[in-house]
Amino acid sequence: MRVILQRVSQASVRIDTEIVGQIDTGLMLLVGVGPDDQKEDIDYLVRKITRMRIFADNQGRLNHSILDIEGAILSISQFTLYADTKKGNRPSFTQAAAPDLANQRYQEFNQALMATGLTVATGQFGADMQVSLVNDGPVTISLDSKAP
Repeated sequence: MRVILQRVSQASVRIDTEIVGQIDTGLMLLVGVGPDDQKEDIDYLVRKITRMRIFADNQGRLNHSILDIEGAILSISQFTLYADTKKGNRPSFTQAAAPDLANQRYQEFNQALMATGLTVATGQFGADMQVSLVNDGPVTISLDSKAP
């Protein structure tokens, strides 16, 4: 699994004119699923995301996790994280999981995040979504459960 994590002061996702997910202080996650991703990948990423110390303490040091600040998460499915751009000008997405598997793993990932006690808002898998955010910092981190 691949996740782009962004620390935000606010974020929302809209489908057509309806806001389907919205948070204030917390993390906005773009989540991509690969064909061989399993529960272990989900567990690893949930542990990293919820424990990563990227929120400031009273001295301005990045010492707090999202759990520490009781922030929220906006999770958006994003198959394009598996784009292969080596040949030509049109990206190939053959390295992404098939839609049924990707949706299943994405839902399992969101459930695992919710099980930590965090508030988790989501987009809609497979929908054409408009995402808005205010990146705080900015802090943007790329995570890959298969990276060495």
